Amino acid sequence: MVMGHDAEPPEEARQPDVPAGPEEPSERVSGDEPLLAARVHRPSDLLRALIGVLAIALVLAIAAFAHGTTSGLEQDINKGTTGAPDVFVKIAGLVSSIAVLLVPVAFAIERLIKRDGLRIADGVLAAVLAHGVTLATDLWVARAAPGTIQDALTQPSAGGGLTDPVHGYLAPVIAYMTAVGMARRPRWRVVLWFVLLLDAFTMLVAGYTTAFSIILTVLIGWTVAYGTLYTVGSPNVRPTGQTLLAGLRRVGFRPVTALRTEGLPDHAEHGDRGRRYIVTLEDGPPLDVTVVDREQQAHGFFYRVWRRLTLRAITTRRSIVSLRQALEQEALLAYAAIAAGANAPKLIATSELGPDAVMLVYEHLGGRPLDALEDKEVTDELVRSAWRQVKALQSRRIAHRRLAGDAILVDRSGNVILTDLSGGEIAAGDLVLRMDIAQLLTTLGLRVGPERVVAAAVEVLGPDAIADCLPLLQPIALTRSTRAELRRLARERSKREREAVLEASEAAKRARAESVEAGGAVPEPTTKADRKAVRAAVRAEKQADKRAEKRALDTALDEAREEDLLAQIRQQVLLIRPQAPVEPVRLERIKPRTLVSLIAGAVAAYFLLSQIARTPLSTIAEANWGWVAAAVLFSALSYIAAAMSLLGFVPERVSFWRTVVAQVAGSFVKIVAPAAVGGVALNTRFLQRSGVRPGLAVASVGASQLFGLGAHILLLLAFGYLTGTEKSQSFTPSRTVIAGLLTVAVLVLVVTAIPYMRKFVSTRLRSLFAGVVPRMLDVLQRPLKLVTGIGGMLLLTGVFVLCLDASIRAFGQGEAETLSFASVAVVFLAGNAIGSAAPTPGGVGAVEGALTFGLVAVGLPIHVATPAVLLFRLLTLWLPVLPGWLCFNWLTKREAL
Repeated sequence: MVMGHDAEPPEEARQPDVPAGPEEPSERVSGDEPLLAARVHRPSDLLRALIGVLAIALVLAIAAFAHGTTSGLEQDINKGTTGAPDVFVKIAGLVSSIAVLLVPVAFAIERLIKRDGLRIADGVLAAVLAHGVTLATDLWVARAAPGTIQDALTQPSAGGGLTDPVHGYLAPVIAYMTAVGMARRPRWRVVLWFVLLLDAFTMLVAGYTTAFSIILTVLIGWTVAYGTLYTVGSPNVRPTGQTLLAGLRRVGFRPVTALRTEGLPDHAEHGDRGRRYIVTLEDGPPLDVTVVDREQQAHGFFYRVWRRLTLRAITTRRSIVSLRQALEQEALLAYAAIAAGANAPKLIATSELGPDAVMLVYEHLGGRPLDALEDKEVTDELVRSAWRQVKALQSRRIAHRRLAGDAILVDRSGNVILTDLSGGEIAAGDLVLRMDIAQLLTTLGLRVGPERVVAAAVEVLGPDAIADCLPLLQPIALTRSTRAELRRLARERSKREREAVLEASEAAKRARAESVEAGGAVPEPTTKADRKAVRAAVRAEKQADKRAEKRALDTALDEAREEDLLAQIRQQVLLIRPQAPVEPVRLERIKPRTLVSLIAGAVAAYFLLSQIARTPLSTIAEANWGWVAAAVLFSALSYIAAAMSLLGFVPERVSFWRTVVAQVAGSFVKIVAPAAVGGVALNTRFLQRSGVRPGLAVASVGASQLFGLGAHILLLLAFGYLTGTEKSQSFTPSRTVIAGLLTVAVLVLVVTAIPYMRKFVSTRLRSLFAGVVPRMLDVLQRPLKLVTGIGGMLLLTGVFVLCLDASIRAFGQGEAETLSFASVAVVFLAGNAIGSAAPTPGGVGAVEGALTFGLVAVGLPIHVATPAVLLFRLLTLWLPVLPGWLCFNWLTKREAL
């Protein structure tokens, strides 16, 4: 699409230093380009806001825990400022107070004259929000903050009382100045810093504030400003079509039109490649122009930061680079690729488009990317040509780093051209070069299959180079778009496997029905022995039919199972080099699971230590160890009950004691995942490894969870009803139960009244019952199994309630006598429900708070409720972690998980 009718840009986007020139009027530019967004959300603003929040937390932590440092700093400042002349302090204070208000007004007037009122509006909004934050902070420090923080942020005032912890006028001014961009203008920046330093100095000398108060005020204003800018967006200063054409004229070209190239990727991984245009000239061939601006460059910032933090032993481009550095890097790689003999775009010229954008001008290539070619057009010669280009780059140790289908261009003559070199490296290491080979194997393998791509690669690079890249042939080493394509193919394979299993199951049922019809009617037995023999024969026949059906399903699954592309490529390479290394290289420095575990551990440690700190040591020392032992026993029985509740919905034969071990292993898993997720995944995996087919394993666990949810709700309502009748002569429910039932009724009405929510719920329920109901029909044929499952659920709830009750009696037997079993059960059921819904592993924090609050609400003193909940969570969550880890490893080594 052609540039020429863009929206009027902000004042900063206009480039007075690149005029269009009288000989090239803008009317010669024809066509339209989609209007650029008026505002953009810059990741850099979000990053600065997050840094500000962390800095505020650090200042408050220093003020809270380093009281000696803060008081010593205040004493040093007071000693250093006692000699300042009083007249000078008063004059400086008067000047700074006036200047702090006049400077923002003067800048606003300048912006309004230049018709940039939106920026002023952003500044005013940031100032209002900053003022609100300062009021909230002052209120918190005065009423709820620890005394050390109050001492660090305030000091006695001359008229009595304390000074303000945060300055209500200075923080809004700082937020305003930051939001309107005064700090980015040299002259205004000097005035700004002079006024701020002068005001801070006078307030310190006059004793109106403390050093920590000033630091906190500046951080609050700065953080609120960038948070506001990211939320509402900043004015878009990306160069317009006229700016691009004017920049081309400045470097000697005579452009006519600029056509925006369509179909460019714009996601986190390579959204920083810039906007691309085909520019036609008055004379000569057209040009390919890439425009990179700060907004485009910021795309995928957090993704690149995450890749840089998680991947190790790989040289990656810095997440934050200047436009000048990006321009120089891409130009250097373009020249280096051509010098290496590879087909790459030839760079003709580069130029800045003002302070916020640069452009790179290439010779026009034409052609289509590999992704746009038909399968029949991707010939073996084209594949070999692509490998020859990579060989040329690797001969000079140049890594491309983005060898996806959109980076491989095929011109009209069939020549392969490597584009998108901006993310590459020169003097690359062996690991990065091998990653390029692994990436191209996957990219081309997705189009021509593993046999053809491996054959072409071996022909061009040799078998050793291809064999060496096998350890890098793993999803983490591939580009984001390639990983997404592999996941899509994996979903399609799983769908085909399920369809094959369903067809085999239907065929087995039809065959069994036909065999029954062909056998004819069975004569009625006349004697008891005959009837017994007939029943035995029927049972044997049913068992034989089930075994035959299971063999048929397993055979169908084996026949339908397909290996993924990466495994197929490995097999093809191993046929050529059987001794090639296949063990994947560990590329991740830290896995998401490990990071979640560390965060969860830190949060758990905080809550655990805070609860211990609030519990008097005398309370723990006076604990009744008999009730502690009873709580330990009830906690141990919970694993047997959990095994019963699971196996009751599994018709197949599964080892009971190994199931108990799996439930103990779940104590370790739920520490690193939410309770409602980790247990389900572990039990499903355990059943699959125990011989239960995947679909049936999922259905069994789903049936167990569904019955457990129903039992949980019914028990909560029942115990809540009983709790309401304890202090009443009539058998009537409590108001809490009635309110709960009314709330549920209202929620049901809301869900059924809103079409979107009704469709969402019905779809989820339909998918759930599609697998659970057939499984429940199998379980109903075995009443003993159903009794075991339901009994296990009731026993599981009962032993947990008894464990909590024993924990309460261990620290306050006298107070525990006033609590009924129904009250304790209601508290546990409500707390467990909150813990299951909480996203924290094991419900850490949510369960402790809910149980403590619930016990206090039913009449238990806080000094008894806190250690009781601590003991209960210690026995049911923390102490089983080590045995759970041992059981998890034991089951893993025996391939039971």
